[in-house]
Amino acid sequence: MKHYFIISLLWLLSAVPALAQDLYTEKYRPQYHYTPASRWIGDPCGLMKHNGKYLAYCWGAAQSTDLVHWTELNDNAITNIPKGIAPFTGSVVIDRHNTAGYGENAAIAAFTSFDESSKKQSQSIAFSLNGGTTFQYYDLNPVLDIWSTEFRDPTVIWDEKNHRWVMLVAKALEKKVAFYHSPDLKHWTWLSDFGPMGDSERSWECPDMFQVCVDGNPSVKKWVLLISVNWAREQYFVGDFDGSTFVPDQPNAEPLYVDHGLDYYASRVFQNFDADSHQVFTIGWVNTWDYATTAPSTWGKGIWSLPREYSLRSTPQGLRLYQSPCDALQSLRGAKHSATRRLKPGITPLREISKMGNTYELIAEITPAAAAPADVVGFNLCEAAGRKVVVSYDTASGTLLIDRTNSTDAQIPKFSRIAHHKVAAIDGTLKLHIFVDKSTIEIFANDGEAVFSLLTFADTEQTAASIFSLTGKTSVKLTAWQLKSIWQ
Repeated sequence: MKHYFIISLLWLLSAVPALAQDLYTEKYRPQYHYTPASRWIGDPCGLMKHNGKYLAYCWGAAQSTDLVHWTELNDNAITNIPKGIAPFTGSVVIDRHNTAGYGENAAIAAFTSFDESSKKQSQSIAFSLNGGTTFQYYDLNPVLDIWSTEFRDPTVIWDEKNHRWVMLVAKALEKKVAFYHSPDLKHWTWLSDFGPMGDSERSWECPDMFQVCVDGNPSVKKWVLLISVNWAREQYFVGDFDGSTFVPDQPNAEPLYVDHGLDYYASRVFQNFDADSHQVFTIGWVNTWDYATTAPSTWGKGIWSLPREYSLRSTPQGLRLYQSPCDALQSLRGAKHSATRRLKPGITPLREISKMGNTYELIAEITPAAAAPADVVGFNLCEAAGRKVVVSYDTASGTLLIDRTNSTDAQIPKFSRIAHHKVAAIDGTLKLHIFVDKSTIEIFANDGEAVFSLLTFADTEQTAASIFSLTGKTSVKLTAWQLKSIWQ
């Protein structure tokens, strides 16, 4: 993605006051979402698992053994970059067969190099001989250049069948993903273009492609092509890839979106070079470009999402991508609160959850009474001083609505927004799995059928929670845990 060179200047201006505060306890700082100590963080880059450790870049590096607790390695993973060249989004692979000549299991980063004078975007590589901690810039870069100012965000994968590398690159304003192949990561040949298709209104960025098990069967997998669109959302296609061309199962269908909230973009999956599991994990950038640079956080700017696991499930409409929070998050659970109640008309405070201080996990099962009048039921979260985030469900239309129009004490242009999406109750019950973390909320509906991610930037005192019902004809089962900080 573009914009990194601008953001680096903004971070330098904001970093000094951040360092003067108590680290990781600053206002708006999430407690179990990953954020760097004090700098800009944007698109997750180079996500991989190797030698039992997960690595993620931006273009600093962070390392984890469980996708929950992270150690920040550095804030400048790529060294020796020539003056006037800025690194944009990219990916990292482990060269197990020494195709690039740097040795078996060398880590190779492929990324967009931005020429600050000409504004040209081309693809470059860097190599690491210390397990991906730091990378050295290849002196014959760029390795792929079509002389374009809108050509970026490479994802590189290994094509086992044809024993070669495949690179996906976004032709951003053409709304296309270009496929290339290479024997050595240094010389690339064009294979095909995909697009425009689906949501093609403004721009395509950050393509990713990966295989996911179908209905939990490791022997049956399909390819998923994921593309960030319009600088604000992500769409995906399920289909087949023959080593040269991606063919979607439903080429003329309505766009399928990864997240239906207000802030989720530029996600990638962790490529598993240990090959020890069929699970597919991902993280995304919890932000939107409309206000990414004006976030009120003094410690830096940018938040990565909770780790999620992908699955593909058969539905009457075709295969659909489901997401669930990573099981390792359960290690953060502390004090537990459970309740089952028939709601009264109006608002009922959730006092035990309010005590958890906007660092909690909440599972809610919402069941309207049979043959009862339609109800509007939901939660007020991050509530105080007249501000709140409203999560409401209309049982008649099956619409889940997120209202963030009055959620923060900060003045953030274009921040007051509403999101909504239809989510049908299953066997009469809607299940919501909600994570509240200081300035963020992530909601998984019906075991990940639909996901809603958003920033809130709730004030320190906005910790109250309540539940409401219009008619009082709905029963709710609640289970909540206070979640421990990953920084302790």
